[in-house]
Amino acid sequence: MLTPWLISGFTVIAVYFLDRWENRHIKSLFDWVPAILLAYIIPAIISFILNQDYSQAEIHNFSKAYFIPLAILAVMSSLSLSQLKAIGFKPILVFVSGSLFIAVFPVVLMWFFSDAELITQTLLADEYWMGIPPIVGSWIGGSTSQLVLKELVACPENIFLTVLVMDNILVNIWTILMFQSIKKSEKLNSWLRVTDVDIPEDIRKEEGKKLKPWLSVVLLVALVFLTNQMVSSFVLKVVLLSALGLLLSNFIKRWNFKFALKAGSILIIVVMAVLGLKLQLATLGFNLPFMVFLVVWLVGHLIFMIVIAKLLNVNMAWVPIASMANVGGIATAPAVTAAYNIKWMPHAIVLAILSMATGTFWGMLTIWLLKAFIT
Repeated sequence: MLTPWLISGFTVIAVYFLDRWENRHIKSLFDWVPAILLAYIIPAIISFILNQDYSQAEIHNFSKAYFIPLAILAVMSSLSLSQLKAIGFKPILVFVSGSLFIAVFPVVLMWFFSDAELITQTLLADEYWMGIPPIVGSWIGGSTSQLVLKELVACPENIFLTVLVMDNILVNIWTILMFQSIKKSEKLNSWLRVTDVDIPEDIRKEEGKKLKPWLSVVLLVALVFLTNQMVSSFVLKVVLLSALGLLLSNFIKRWNFKFALKAGSILIIVVMAVLGLKLQLATLGFNLPFMVFLVVWLVGHLIFMIVIAKLLNVNMAWVPIASMANVGGIATAPAVTAAYNIKWMPHAIVLAILSMATGTFWGMLTIWLLKAFIT
């Protein structure tokens, strides 16, 4: 019987070598389905064919304890502070505007269309408004914020389960759309006449002899192991490893930046392969009116960020990156970014960390606004 480990291992190896196969048809496939996205889909297809649910498999705990931290540490250690500073404040503002829209839009919609059946029946009478804060927490802060906000708003279990199913479906579709949209960034820049698109890809000078790859691996693994021993909170762990990665890249003169970036990109494929085991293709039960509401919410979030990016005259590639940092999180944000420019992955992680740190607070704002509207 195929185990989650075998499925993930097969996926990573297959995707890694397919991505490097100089075949015209294979290259055409990766033009539409990037390697990282394929790593996400293959395990779901295998699970569906085998009629197996691997969403609770132990590999997910291992990935959260080691694969994701290693990916964060490796990618962040490929980033210099001077490179981060070179981005400027504009991408951060685009990201924050996306978070603000997610937190505030449901209440604005309910206020403007208070007599609509969606509002009066689905959100109020059926009490689906209680599922909105956990969605805000899931999209901005991740699972931790989602569960905290569920308790804060006292969301009923049946509504919460329905929200989880629809959230899973929608975020998976959104991830695919963002993979595709980020590749259209240059056309969007041209169409909207955005001129501020030149961000330095690598402003650090690679001089002198660098650490051997094996020594870099030992150091990365040792730091993750020690962090796991000292810190239990996943959010704190992410923040600490991100800081350690920046220390490695900015204070160790012989640090091997190129190897760290390559290792990070491979680890992201590993993480996506494990995440793909949670994707249940057969899960189709959901509340249609609420699903329509979620779609409008997400599309509005994207349009709002495009408007802000246009006003700031910032590269439109930051819109899908910021959206995935909000909606996708620590794994999918750099994955989508890699489909555009692998060297921007560290910046996507910074935005995803900001998302994790602020998600609960945005959700608390949503709860306060919702209760003010209802009462």
